Amino acid sequence: MDQNQLNQARTNPDFLQYLQQTQNDAIETKNIAALYEVLDSLLILDLDEEDRINTVYENILQIAFDQVEGVLNQNKKLSLENDELYYVRAFYEHAIEKWSIGNFTGANELFFVLSQIVENKTLTDALDIHIIECAKHSDMETFYTNCVDTQTSSHDEKLGYFIVNFVFDTKQYIEQNKQILDQQYQLMQHLLQA
Repeated sequence: MDQNQLNQARTNPDFLQYLQQTQNDAIETKNIAALYEVLDSLLILDLDEEDRINTVYENILQIAFDQVEGVLNQNKKLSLENDELYYVRAFYEHAIEKWSIGNFTGANELFFVLSQIVENKTLTDALDIHIIECAKHSDMETFYTNCVDTQTSSHDEKLGYFIVNFVFDTKQYIEQNKQILDQQYQLMQHLLQA
């Protein structure tokens, strides 16, 4: 969208009404995909509606946490397909949010749970790297500067929501930090028990 299209969308009463109706319906039906559509639209349009953005985000998190709890209770795995992608995205974004404010333990617990319930090797390896870096208490800025390959984008569009490209060999990095990772896994194993 160019600036002109953004301005038109911001002032188009039909579009704004559509967004509000979509939000209301999505909250009522617990439709996480529609809630993300609303959230992404609000953020792109930059409408200065912080309370509304927070409400939408809180609903997304509630749906995601309820679904992830169900997955844990059933010993199932999540794919990156359909609504499951949005459950993983919400859980991941919440972990990143915790990490960015220095809550290493909270972030690491969320990364760990995700690493155990997601069926995608690229993402689970990336989550292991996140776990290692949180265990080292690397702040987000340091992690991003020293570890993340910002020049490479994922070939899989679904992985675009996650940090999965690094400036080093993923397998080698995990192997070099295996002791830290094993220790973290032991510390957090209790989180998987229903």
